[in-house]
Amino acid sequence: MSRNDEDVALDEALDPLVLALDIGSTATRGGVHDASGRRVHRLQHKVLHAFTVAPDGTSIIDPDQVTAEVEQIFDAVAGDRRLGTRIAGVAMDTFAASLIGVDAAGRALTPCLTYADSRSAAAVTALRQELDERAVQQRTGTRLHTSYHAPRLRWLTTAEPRLVAQVAGWWSLGEYVLARLTGHPLAGTSTVAWTGLLDRRTGELDAELLAAAGLRPEQLSAPRDMTEPAPPAAPARRPALARAVWFPVITDGFASNIGSGAADATVLTAATATSGALRVLLDGPADPLPFGLWNYRVDAGRTLLGGAINDVGRAVSWAQSTLRLSPALAGALTAPPSSATPLVLPYLTGERAPGWVGGARAVFGGVSAATDADTLFRGIVEGVAMTYARVAEELNPAAPGILEVAAAGRVSNDQPEWLQVLADVLGRPVTHVTRRRATQRGTALLALDVLAPDVPRAPRATGATYEPRPAHVEHYAERRARFAQVYDALVRG
Repeated sequence: MSRNDEDVALDEALDPLVLALDIGSTATRGGVHDASGRRVHRLQHKVLHAFTVAPDGTSIIDPDQVTAEVEQIFDAVAGDRRLGTRIAGVAMDTFAASLIGVDAAGRALTPCLTYADSRSAAAVTALRQELDERAVQQRTGTRLHTSYHAPRLRWLTTAEPRLVAQVAGWWSLGEYVLARLTGHPLAGTSTVAWTGLLDRRTGELDAELLAAAGLRPEQLSAPRDMTEPAPPAAPARRPALARAVWFPVITDGFASNIGSGAADATVLTAATATSGALRVLLDGPADPLPFGLWNYRVDAGRTLLGGAINDVGRAVSWAQSTLRLSPALAGALTAPPSSATPLVLPYLTGERAPGWVGGARAVFGGVSAATDADTLFRGIVEGVAMTYARVAEELNPAAPGILEVAAAGRVSNDQPEWLQVLADVLGRPVTHVTRRRATQRGTALLALDVLAPDVPRAPRATGATYEPRPAHVEHYAERRARFAQVYDALVRG
């Protein structure tokens, strides 16, 4: 691994050290961070993986495979004898809204359902007829959607009744991994909140939704804040972890905000990974909560307000693997906007915020014989930006103190030119957070808040700030109106 300005050599690293793990949609990553939040050089590792998907809405991954990936990271990173016992904590984040059924011994009876699994769409429709969705959202901070537990368990009970009857507990992916490693399925408050079952004000499970899902409270792990780590539990073959406490697993969204420097209500994070989101961290719940957004409780005092987008990096990767794009692709993103660019609604795996149409699929409009691959790619990127703008439209009134949009993630790092499109579509400046692995860093920082609260943190790394261009803002305002018309006709309808 090459050295960069964000790394620190092990002999220069400040104690205590933290081993941070980030289980994302495309890989499991992990590495050692020092007390200032800097990555320790050469003590980082990544194992690639992919979801198994199918046209019926299936989106799953093998939880034992992911556990093995974490073991590989431990072997590659914690096996370095130079570490001694300097690692004081192990912290983990995962992609949110995962679901695994386990037996009484903690063995997986189901694959891990990911946030993108939409097979419970019919159960969503049924629950919306049975329950007052607006009341549910005001209590839990979440809509009724295929990403959440109540519809999924309703669907599974119908599709696999014998299997569901054998399930002793329903865990997230991170809980499963921690249970296999330490014997304890430690669930952070944010992880439980992303089930869609946690009251955002009280931190208690919602009785009405538990009943609708056919769940008993004891089948879910109790939520724990990061201030409640478990004692050391490292196997003998990993002496580097002998003194390390284990933190409850948190969601990548919470970690991403912290790692991007968006630790209060003045900074709005635009996460641009495989999936994406707009999020702002608040003291207390958003009240009232806009109907198109979510508001997750992340610890005893804070909530995260925003909306998630299924297809960001996924849409870009799909285009790169499907279209014959030219080597001069950056030019397609820096060119002035054109009415000849196709209008794309980039819902490859369904819509989350703000419309919550889990069965939505992509729409390509205005494609002609003159449309080349690069122009179509520009349309896809514009469509992604307009999905962010739809979330921002609902979020802005609920978080009026926002001063900055901070964009972080793979898409922004790989193709920063797209951030000018995003600034023009949003009509506000966008700052590029260039630090790679911002989510993993956020997980480390949250652990360090407990282990080393008085050590100054290294500043976040930023690049250019993209200012909106008035003429382009006007162009995209018209495009967004057209986007809304097509959405209402073909997606909502």
